[in-house]
Amino acid sequence: MVLFRLKYLVPFFVYTGVLAQNSYEIQKNTGKPIKIDGVLNEEVWQQAAEASSFQQYFPFDSVQAKYQTNFWMTYDDEYLYFAAKMENLNEDRDYVTTSLRRDYRGNIDGITLVVDPFQDNTNAFQFGINSFGIQREGLIANGGQRRNDLTLSWDNKWYADAKQNEGHWIAEAAIPFKTLRFNEGSDKWNFNVYRIDTQEGERSSWVPIERQFLLFSLAFTNELVWDNPLEKPGPNVSLIPYMATNTQADFNEGNGEYSSGFAIGGDAKVAVTSGLNLDLTYNPDFSQVELDQQVTNLDRFELFFPERRQFFLENDDLFANSGHPFLARPFFSRRIGIAIDTSTGVNLQNKINFGARLSGKLNNNWRLGMLAMQEDKIDDIGKPTINYSVGILQRKMFKRSAISAIMVNKDPVNGSLSGDSPRLTSFNRVAGLDYILASADNKWYGKFFYHQSFDDNPQPDQNSYLAYISYNSDSWTYSLAAVGVGENYDAQVGFVPRPGIFRINPDFGYNFFPKTGIFNTITIKGETEQIWSKGRRSDGNNAINFESGLINTGRLNFSVSQRYTYLFRDFDPTNTDGASLLADTDYTYTSLTVNYQGDRRKLLSFDLGGYVGQYFSGQRYSAQVVMLYRYQPYFAARVSASYNRLNMPAPLTNADLFLIGPRLDLTLSKSLFITSFFQYNSQIENLNINTRLQWRFAPVSDLFIVYTDNYGTENISEFGFQEKNRALIAKLTYWFNL
Repeated sequence: MVLFRLKYLVPFFVYTGVLAQNSYEIQKNTGKPIKIDGVLNEEVWQQAAEASSFQQYFPFDSVQAKYQTNFWMTYDDEYLYFAAKMENLNEDRDYVTTSLRRDYRGNIDGITLVVDPFQDNTNAFQFGINSFGIQREGLIANGGQRRNDLTLSWDNKWYADAKQNEGHWIAEAAIPFKTLRFNEGSDKWNFNVYRIDTQEGERSSWVPIERQFLLFSLAFTNELVWDNPLEKPGPNVSLIPYMATNTQADFNEGNGEYSSGFAIGGDAKVAVTSGLNLDLTYNPDFSQVELDQQVTNLDRFELFFPERRQFFLENDDLFANSGHPFLARPFFSRRIGIAIDTSTGVNLQNKINFGARLSGKLNNNWRLGMLAMQEDKIDDIGKPTINYSVGILQRKMFKRSAISAIMVNKDPVNGSLSGDSPRLTSFNRVAGLDYILASADNKWYGKFFYHQSFDDNPQPDQNSYLAYISYNSDSWTYSLAAVGVGENYDAQVGFVPRPGIFRINPDFGYNFFPKTGIFNTITIKGETEQIWSKGRRSDGNNAINFESGLINTGRLNFSVSQRYTYLFRDFDPTNTDGASLLADTDYTYTSLTVNYQGDRRKLLSFDLGGYVGQYFSGQRYSAQVVMLYRYQPYFAARVSASYNRLNMPAPLTNADLFLIGPRLDLTLSKSLFITSFFQYNSQIENLNINTRLQWRFAPVSDLFIVYTDNYGTENISEFGFQEKNRALIAKLTYWFNL
């Protein structure tokens, strides 16, 4: 018995010895300035405290990292400095990067610093450097519970470099305090450092992270202890003006005549306090923002596409995380700047005149978000000028939980919203409360909300609500969600694809962690989704899922599901304006779905997917393939293609739906990039071409040249595709720090 106990106590003490590294004491640099070059020859690095003993996260989470990492930190009046040495014992090492483009993601050799200045374990900044010295910066929200809690679209000014050496590589960074948000006088932050070693297939972190959670989870951090309380970093005002010119032609409405335009505008960022930021914009232009990736739409409802515009991204979780993300979101920033022509159903770009956005921390417990914007009128479709305003106040509760109140307002100027709403209204408002539950150990997570919409024509059922709770341990996962959306809930500045439903969605799963073989993790999950609408069950889905992670960093998933659908109105299952299934009919259909993600460490890798089974009253067969090739670090190609074959009984029509999207990334240097993106979608008979040249001539300052072209493919003449619209845009932006 004594021997048995010793057998388990020894690794326990080894493991808790690693956990004892619960802080890093950072000392101010009072000597010579630090040059950011990936060479640690400054004396301050010899004097700074050294941290090591990284713990493996993948493939196993209970052993020391095979290849160790050491890091050092210091600071001065302007910058937080970070340096790291990544051990590598393979002399023939080929470091992995997809390109020289900023904001890399995926299996890339890199080191990442995560800082949580307010110690709320909920929001944090992330700064990464890969082995080629390429930078990425991101924002983490919701404690890093889910993959989309990390956004890399946020940009800010900081400096980094790296050097590859025999047996190791070095990263070095300087992050301006003006880039960060923190409390003046704070003497402790939370932080972690993690590393991805792609060739060896190892991921490790300074603070050990259980592998059922994400590598950027904020439940696993230590303290960064400052030798002196931090002072306010001085005036913090940035101006980001732009100039843009364009030439364009609309061959559908404008008979192909070219017109040109010139615009000026810009943004300003003002640090009201060290934790609260004011963003201002005048005549914003988002022409350089990358186009959404098209999908084959076999759904009956609106599809969701994420926000990419820089102005809306900082503290985006305050504004965007209220409600249910895909069923009842009271505020969706992409509604601003887009109008719908109700006569054609086509989305139109709508000019934004100006806007202001105040967001951030009031103190360690309170967060504030306020937004006000004005959208211009469009005389051709009778749309008036519209004012938008949003207010959110959030209070931290317990260790990582929070409660927040939200108010969203849409108000026309000298007009009505009749074109945007099923009911004539002179205003549209939503108000409500959200509560997020997050346990300190990250195993329990929940969300509860109640929202109410208001207008000048009040009716019953103008509300939405949710109760959700989940548990995630190393062995078991459970969750239960119940959401209701009232028949007359009208959130015009939100995302509500389907009002008038009640949905319940329980699931459970069990995790396996094989010690040998090709699998690293295996999860078997069962789930059911049931939806009621208009007094009856309208949708159902019962599924058994197999989800796995492979030792080679790939993934293999498959699912068997049985679906039920009741149609309240006629529906074309091909979404091609063909014959429709009739209203008041129902269908039960079974299918098998398989998806495989290849080993991203290889220069050439493939993702494969497929669907086979019933589809309403017919059959569906689909296949998807994604090919990725890189000639690092200068060139990367991604070719995606999907094919859906729908065999439907008469009088319905069969359909062969193709979606092809090659993407080419050429990175000539760390500051010059060319991206070409082609999309052919047979479902909507459209071919789109988008080519963007970006020259980053100074930190966060760019020259963009963007060419877009759209063709209709339904009527191919002897001259080729039918031209729809074309544009050539040049835009220059510069970031001034005042």
